[in-house]
Amino acid sequence: MLQKTPSVWAVVVPGAAAMALAMGVGRFGFTPILPLMQDQAGLAPEQGAQLATANYLGYLLGAVLALVRPAVTSSVPAFRAGLVVQVASLAAMATTASVPAWAVARVCSGVASAVVFIAVAGVVAAHVSQGGARSGGWVYGGIGGGIVLSGVLVLALEGAGTWSTAWWACAGTAAVLCAAAWILPVGRSPAPVPAAAPAPGAGAPVGSRPGVRRSFVALVVSYFLEGAGYIIAGTFLVAAIRATSPGWIGSSAWVVVGLAALPSSALYARLASSFPPATVLRTALLVQAAGMLLPAVFSGSGVALLAGVVFGGTFLGIVSLGMGTGARMGVPRSAAILTIAFSIGQILGPLAAAPLLGRGYAPALVLGAVIVTVAAIPTLLIRSDRHAAG
Repeated sequence: MLQKTPSVWAVVVPGAAAMALAMGVGRFGFTPILPLMQDQAGLAPEQGAQLATANYLGYLLGAVLALVRPAVTSSVPAFRAGLVVQVASLAAMATTASVPAWAVARVCSGVASAVVFIAVAGVVAAHVSQGGARSGGWVYGGIGGGIVLSGVLVLALEGAGTWSTAWWACAGTAAVLCAAAWILPVGRSPAPVPAAAPAPGAGAPVGSRPGVRRSFVALVVSYFLEGAGYIIAGTFLVAAIRATSPGWIGSSAWVVVGLAALPSSALYARLASSFPPATVLRTALLVQAAGMLLPAVFSGSGVALLAGVVFGGTFLGIVSLGMGTGARMGVPRSAAILTIAFSIGQILGPLAAAPLLGRGYAPALVLGAVIVTVAAIPTLLIRSDRHAAG
């Protein structure tokens, strides 16, 4: 008799809450709050880039931990500790005006984000293997929901609140999400399905075959470049829009980013079931690059909101496509490897953009768009799942 597996809702609801906490609020809440910190706390643009890099360094450390100690991301206590650390790091941002203290808090936030993200990705992968691919897309969509929450909070507080009030509001929201995510069945794998007899000549594990290795390397390179390029917009998009539009437009654009991101992973899962995933991934990268150019080249409220739609509608889909494609290739610990590549890119992206910030945000967004365009090139080397696996 097969072991009972968690229901769809037992995975989707707490999984989406965990993603919303760890990534949407805990990680990306910094983006709409950054302009308030610059206006009210005297944070320089270069210091904002440094704080972003501190968070991405923490994310890298968490991903490396998941690679060398994979049991961490299948451990319920470690998962729950990551949730609590994320809430605490958000509260810590509100209690000081010290840039070094903020950097420490953002490093801790990054470590927690990576541990929670990879743990949830593992649950999604197990759930997908049982036929729930599209519902798994809604779990990643939780990141978009968290972005919406953080954007709405900052928008509501923009007139009367302060940067510290915004961080307290994010911490309170994160605490509620923590309670909802607490019951996620981390580490509870579904019952194994009896394997079919291997095809002639298919004795080697899928992840060790040359075609799969080449495809996975191409995926890793593309994912690394996406991490370096997209994060420039992910960090500075709101500040860039605020520089040429009324202040409320920037926060509104961030809410639009979250709303567009919410259904995107489920949509891309549907597209990837009808078209080669590498083609869908490549198209999403090119569309994202075009969207990043919009606020760099044009001004106006309409352009700002359109940029938010394009960015939100692509970046989460790219993440879920990359993680799903790696999992289907059968490469051991693919989620941790891809997350490490993404993390390294995220560290280098703001550092590369920082020297350009003295001339405004437009040159930085152009750089990000160029990097994301280049990220589309390696996807030409990713073979379709049925060919790569056989």
